[in-house]
Amino acid sequence: MSAPGRFLARKDNVVAADPVYVRTAVLPVAGHEPFIGMDATVLDFWQWAVSDLRMNTTRSMLAEFFVAVAVGSTATKRVEWDNYDVLTPEGIKIEVKASGYRQSWGQRRKSEPRFSGFLAKEFDWVTGAYVGEPKVRADVFVFALQTSWDADDYNVLDVGQWEFYVLQANIIRNCNRKSVDMGFVRQHGRYQEQPVQWHDLHRVICEIARQAKVIE
Repeated sequence: MSAPGRFLARKDNVVAADPVYVRTAVLPVAGHEPFIGMDATVLDFWQWAVSDLRMNTTRSMLAEFFVAVAVGSTATKRVEWDNYDVLTPEGIKIEVKASGYRQSWGQRRKSEPRFSGFLAKEFDWVTGAYVGEPKVRADVFVFALQTSWDADDYNVLDVGQWEFYVLQANIIRNCNRKSVDMGFVRQHGRYQEQPVQWHDLHRVICEIARQAKVIE
């Protein structure tokens, strides 16, 4: 994905970066707003695009939302290109990785969850470009696993069907792997085989951040 607010212009066979345009505030929408020139609302689009909360991309955003609510994040909206998924009131940067056993499509067996995408270049808000070498950009990782397998029991609205494992970023930084499975996550999680309950996430994340000297 290209960096927001920046593009390249070609003139006299020379490629040069145009001035960076200031990022403008996103106007919040409640869902009832109509699209101009068509008989449809923002809510119609939401229902069409993200009604199935089991879809991989939507489930990942749902897991980020769960973590954001758990830690009391003050952000009012998700930022697609930000350097982390969730920021706590204490200033802890969290990367959220999500998976599950059940998918939206038909399956003969459970999926085997794997998590990847740990390294990324840092987004520079001043220049509007991704800079430097790919690296771990968060302080803490939360691995979120939707545990339901039975389609009849899968409740997309039940946070109790999820398991959460909290890891220091240094564990991911030093593991030298492009992806990890649930065995790795459970082995290195705060309570190892025992997942963290949703209502305990904020406390555990702060504990780990203090151990890593991210916060005092």
